[in-house]
Amino acid sequence: MSQLFKNCQYLTSAHKISQLPPDEGMEIAIAGRSNAGKSTTLNSLTGDKRMAKTSKTPGRTQLLNVFDLGDNKRIVDLPGYGYAKVPEKIKRHWQQEINRYLTERESLIGLVVVMDIRHPLREFDRNLLAWAHENGLKSHVLLNKADKLKSGKIKQTLMAVKRDLQAIAPSASVQTFSALRNIGKEEVARTLQHWFDDMTSTMATPPDSPLGKL
Repeated sequence: MSQLFKNCQYLTSAHKISQLPPDEGMEIAIAGRSNAGKSTTLNSLTGDKRMAKTSKTPGRTQLLNVFDLGDNKRIVDLPGYGYAKVPEKIKRHWQQEINRYLTERESLIGLVVVMDIRHPLREFDRNLLAWAHENGLKSHVLLNKADKLKSGKIKQTLMAVKRDLQAIAPSASVQTFSALRNIGKEEVARTLQHWFDDMTSTMATPPDSPLGKL
């Protein structure tokens, strides 16, 4: 297990962004369709099957679930989108809160977008990645459930998604992943660690003097 997730602990769940921890430090959000396996992915990364609640019924993640990584770094598991069979009123609430979180949360530094490798880049996935790119937010695509396909199809899908991302979000990275088989854990952990390290370096670098070097 990566050192990044070694001390991961559940912190809190929020119905509204106003209930989240103070907007400081750094956060990475996990997003995706309700049947993409977000919670299982988080459990795989942390090595704890009980870290995030999972269910056979898609759409059970109905809150913004926050996990503490230490050093004022957090992972936020967002409510799933697109598939959940829930009342329209709840869907509208999720959409409103997710939109507010993405646009107002200053500590948010990046998005991990989890997709079923058999159904990648659905409309909301594309919109979310394009928005992240346009707003200078880091993004990483996890093509989950790679264990469901043969190696040739996995490579074919990965290449197709890479090609499509060049048009949608050129700054996004992508990898194959299997939460069930624990395939790709170290790669995604390294990616997220780089994000945190890059942001720490940026925050530690003092701005240039408006008068230039004296």
